[in-house]
Amino acid sequence: MHVVITGICGFVGSSIAIHLLQNYPDITISGIDNLVRVGSERNRMRLTRLGIRVLHGDVRIAADVKRLPFADFVIDAAANASVLAGTGGDDARDLFDTNLVGTLNILDYCRSAKAGLMLLSTSRVYSQKALEVIPLRTLDTRYALDLLQPLPDGVSLHGIAETFSTSAPISLYGASKLASETIAFEYGAAFDFPVWVNRCGVLTGCGQFGVASQGIFAFWINRYLRRQPLTFTGFDGNGFQVRDILHPTDLVDLLLKQWAQPSSAGRVFNVGGGPANAMSLHELTQWCQERFGHHPVASDPGPRPYDVPYLVIDSRNACAVLGWERQITSACILNEIADHAEAHDDWLEISAA
Repeated sequence: MHVVITGICGFVGSSIAIHLLQNYPDITISGIDNLVRVGSERNRMRLTRLGIRVLHGDVRIAADVKRLPFADFVIDAAANASVLAGTGGDDARDLFDTNLVGTLNILDYCRSAKAGLMLLSTSRVYSQKALEVIPLRTLDTRYALDLLQPLPDGVSLHGIAETFSTSAPISLYGASKLASETIAFEYGAAFDFPVWVNRCGVLTGCGQFGVASQGIFAFWINRYLRRQPLTFTGFDGNGFQVRDILHPTDLVDLLLKQWAQPSSAGRVFNVGGGPANAMSLHELTQWCQERFGHHPVASDPGPRPYDVPYLVIDSRNACAVLGWERQITSACILNEIADHAEAHDDWLEISAA
């Protein structure tokens, strides 16, 4: 089987490619990346040394996508992945060119090649307003669901399910990904190729670029280790907002299960670490202190655009339909990031210049 990965030199794309290469020798891998993100060239060199063909191209340019070799499946990991993308005004068009026009070009390729599409979407397609009003209570170190109040549809102790509201506003970034989902399913139905949509939570692990917009957990650990300034922003400046984390290896396990299915049937799956892999920024800081020693963190109670107090992914649908379960614990993920940070003194400079 031949798999093409778009955005192959990003953290998620390169992690998927390397895991497939090292564990599934029957799968041939190639990919495309525009190499504009700092750190991408480092990943390109590593992938090339491993024998993976990397095309320097841009998914926003139809001619570049048409140059891709024949594939059985495309994993679309090319995206502007920041929830703040487009809010500067001048870069809004660039956001939609990347996340929507890029998807259209990939879909045209899939139509021509009769290749299946695995679209890596995001949990930020869920309604900003609906997420903000989920009833919560304050514990010593985090926010938690308030079970004494009625929970909205799609919310349970297991987290946020696929049935949760996607009503606007959801952010320009979320809107670009939600539109991509809809168009992908329409293309698949019209031109008869399988489409899988996976709404990913926070994907993180060693080698993630050291910028907050790409991955707050890796960013926080790297900056804490190097005693660089950190700030709890919003929500009274306590760092109580909660996210769950997932290792890309667990995502690959889900993709493999989807490839084995006879039909995608237009399914959307949440894929995240769930409550067992969830923690607040305050708790992450406590973890860093236990490993690296004390480092003060500033507090700024002022709001941060599009931040929400609680976003934990309910992946039970993927478990029920596909038999998928998360395997890698948050402790393993955090230790992996910390080990990498300690072994690469210049990682922030390399990946976040």
